[in-house]
Amino acid sequence: MSDRKILVTSALPYANGDIHIGHLVEYIQTDVWVRFQKMRGENCRYFCADDTHGAAITISARKKGVSEEEFIADVKEAHTADFAGFGIEFDNYGSTNSPQNRRCCEEIWGKLREAGLIVKREIEQFYDPVEKRFLADRFIKGTCPVCGKKDQYGDSCECGAVYEPTQLIQPKSAISGADLELRKAEHLFVDIEQCHAFLDDWVENSGALQPEVANYLKGQFLSSDLYAWDISRPAPYFGFEIPDFPGNYWYVWYDAPIGYMGSSAQWCEEHGENFDDWWRNPNVEIHHFIGKDITYFHTLFWPTTLKTAGYNLPSKVHIHGFLTVDGEKMSKSKGTFILAKTYLKHLDPSYLRYFFSSKTSGRVDDLDLNLEEMELKVNADLVGVVVNLASRTAKFATTTGLSEVYPDDGGLFAEAASKSEEIAAAYETCDYGKAIRLILECGYRANQYVENNAPWTLNKVWKNLEKDESATVEAREEAKRRLQDVATISLNLFRQIVVYLAPILPDLAKKTENLLNTKITSWNDAQTPLLGVKVNEYVHMMTRVSKEGIQAMIEESKPTLEGKDESAQTSPWNDSAQPLEDEPLADVISIDDFMKVDLRVGRIVEAEQVPEARKLLKLKISLGGTETRQVFAGIKAAYPEPEKLVGRLVAFVANLQPRQMKFGLSEGMIVAAGPGGPDVFVLSPDEGAKPGMRLH
Repeated sequence: MSDRKILVTSALPYANGDIHIGHLVEYIQTDVWVRFQKMRGENCRYFCADDTHGAAITISARKKGVSEEEFIADVKEAHTADFAGFGIEFDNYGSTNSPQNRRCCEEIWGKLREAGLIVKREIEQFYDPVEKRFLADRFIKGTCPVCGKKDQYGDSCECGAVYEPTQLIQPKSAISGADLELRKAEHLFVDIEQCHAFLDDWVENSGALQPEVANYLKGQFLSSDLYAWDISRPAPYFGFEIPDFPGNYWYVWYDAPIGYMGSSAQWCEEHGENFDDWWRNPNVEIHHFIGKDITYFHTLFWPTTLKTAGYNLPSKVHIHGFLTVDGEKMSKSKGTFILAKTYLKHLDPSYLRYFFSSKTSGRVDDLDLNLEEMELKVNADLVGVVVNLASRTAKFATTTGLSEVYPDDGGLFAEAASKSEEIAAAYETCDYGKAIRLILECGYRANQYVENNAPWTLNKVWKNLEKDESATVEAREEAKRRLQDVATISLNLFRQIVVYLAPILPDLAKKTENLLNTKITSWNDAQTPLLGVKVNEYVHMMTRVSKEGIQAMIEESKPTLEGKDESAQTSPWNDSAQPLEDEPLADVISIDDFMKVDLRVGRIVEAEQVPEARKLLKLKISLGGTETRQVFAGIKAAYPEPEKLVGRLVAFVANLQPRQMKFGLSEGMIVAAGPGGPDVFVLSPDEGAKPGMRLH
């Protein structure tokens, strides 16, 4: 074993909602990796915490009629119960509202000040006249200025773009729905552009990032000046007040990643450990597991903060994709937006741990949960291959026990033992899918051994000899020995497979320990056969996934029809409620508000790719005569051959304030429908409409 010292974190779940299966992609992946490291004998610690600050917490607490502190305490209790239900074990699970986190925030703030990275600027900020407060970015929603997707937050979009709230198109308060006012206020910023050269080098040469992530950062952000990060929020705000800027608070994205440090500081205090031995020791590896939606914060802003404050930089940032269910975004109306607690009521958490792991590759790919595939895979792999080895053999070994000397198995145990390092290498790189494939190969060979040696037949022979008064003692003992040897080989091959799967299936490992009266504590347990132990009565280790359980979970996850007109749920066209579920109707506006929008018929006369943009096409729109407008539209995925759009009539917003984008000036917007990506549909007027006509 090496002398590795490893500090591991997952992104902090926000304390304003329940844990759902989309969150579990990350926490299961991290837990598997940590369990593997601990089985290898590494000094590996897993820290996480609830992300507890921000206006959202205040608003939610106000709705419940409790203080913010009471609200986040209740949420933490629910979160930890959900995680425990899925076997996710933290060395410490803290809160960003802890005194340890405050101390870390203040110390790092001082270092940023000393380095001259904190600058003060007067900015125009959105103010909600109904709520009478400046709004945090997450309470401002509008249309993304880069890809055109609606209902995006005030600081970043699902497409990965990062921007200022004032760049949003048609911003509104997500709290009151009110139109927002721009008011001036002084804010503090972290000027990370000063660290551009450092970030160029770190992204290119550190080896901390997946290649596709490094390329994304270089093309999307590091190719131009980096935004200074707005780090303060005026009162009222639930969080830590900035010591040298009274009446203002650190923005939640400042103290959230520092929450990793706060949680580990709490653990250090409780266990007599030195905090600096974990965060300032160059021999310590720091591994962050995060979703791709928060790449910017963890790969640019966070390394800048750590470098400036004199802390270890991340050794590896493991970035994963999103979860889809049956190929689509999780949906409440379809019952596929499944809460962790709802899943636990109907299905074994081992199913999800195994299925997610079988789909985990160490890349930034999205993971699709096909529920029928999960049923088939778990039933075939775990029940049909792995557990099958024990269920068909253990009952014979309860009488005989395991042999004192390992019998000749034709090299099966040795062959599986030789796979140890290859399986370990797959775990190390988070390629759990490969690890499972290698383990199952051992399982197939073990099952073939059981089939060929038929312990049920050997048991019958032995029992018959026991009843046969003419049988010799030697014949009876030989029959028993033969049965014992086959059971010993079968159960050792089973236990060897369980050792390899233990990081993914800790519950199965515990049941195996109970069956064979021996703890599984080390990866090396797969190298040595278990001999001469008593075998306990076999207890069922895993049931098959039931369609009824899946269906019950889906039905419970669907919204009820209470208060709705059930007759409105169906129509001759069977139109889905999904689009409204994804983007609810906006607040009612007056006809005067609507008439402010000048909608015209336009014709696309030019359409071309924007090579350096992932989402945008460059369009030239004719409004008739010589009147034309240039538009950058986020429809690239839906229309990969833009030349086919030329000549098409479209609905066009003609009086939108022009926006200076990275690729040029955008002078309007074409009207389209759909959730984004390839599912965008440009709307066209009927035949007979002419460019320049107004839409009424």
